Amino acid sequence: MPRTARITAVALLAWALANALVLFFGRLPAGRQLADLNLRAAEALLIIVLVRVLTRRRPANPSSQAPADHATARRETLWLIAYGGSALVGGHLLARAMGWHPFSLHLAGSVVATHEHVAAAEAIAWAVYNLIAYAIVPLWYFRRRYSTRDLNLTSVDRRGDAQLIAIVLVVEAAVQIILLRPEIFDLNGRQLVLGLPLTFVLFLAGAVLPAMVFIYCLLLPRFLRLTGSPAVTMLLGGLAYAVMHVWDAWMVFTTPRDTVLSLALLLLTYVPPGMVKATLTLRTGNAWVHVWAYHALAPHTLLDTPNIVRTFGIR
Repeated sequence: MPRTARITAVALLAWALANALVLFFGRLPAGRQLADLNLRAAEALLIIVLVRVLTRRRPANPSSQAPADHATARRETLWLIAYGGSALVGGHLLARAMGWHPFSLHLAGSVVATHEHVAAAEAIAWAVYNLIAYAIVPLWYFRRRYSTRDLNLTSVDRRGDAQLIAIVLVVEAAVQIILLRPEIFDLNGRQLVLGLPLTFVLFLAGAVLPAMVFIYCLLLPRFLRLTGSPAVTMLLGGLAYAVMHVWDAWMVFTTPRDTVLSLALLLLTYVPPGMVKATLTLRTGNAWVHVWAYHALAPHTLLDTPNIVRTFGIR
């Protein structure tokens, strides 16, 4: 069996297992929740196909494969994983010490609606911590050793990237509006004028740039160098994206059953969008493409503005 076929088979098996775990350990209406998650996954796969079609005339894999040698890639990947794990633990300890939700890639109540919400001070601290821990510090370290091209920070086809961003953004925003019916349309003019830029800046700092730098600028090229496979790299990018949400407010670790259920839902929720971001980066060699096409504006600014309006008491 070809390598890509084996990878696809393993991924489908893992997906089926995660669905089975949710059905077995979940509480009603688990079937409806699974249907929603699988629908979102199907939409993510369609966007991946769309991206591949739109980039079919580009080089097969323009994304950087720095560093050049396998040993350096392995060493730096292990270092990044250890550092990222430490940052996750640090975010948990710091936030709990302040009486807040553990710092994850999402604020409580973000995108995945929960009954949990945060105060303004917690939202600002979350954004500052994530920006420093996952973007500023690792980028400062690696930028001294690698060029912006090595880090997927420059465009090799600005016009093509702009067209790709516009098409994917329109598709994703339309899906979000049709399926989720975001509360943003219920806000008044003042809430929109103040809430939209505040949400954009807050999530750019706390979620978008941390994911972009840590996963798609640093880990993704090293995954590609180690595996030599864009398909495996895409899956690993999705897994890394899911792990960075491990402290999301809806995750529950009080019992073994809750832990298994939460981890299964974590994979079903975040691996598909993480794979879309990885695909956009791999096909363009430019991590900024996914920022504007599939993260900063839709879903975060579109879906999270009402939450931030409540958090900051904008009336």
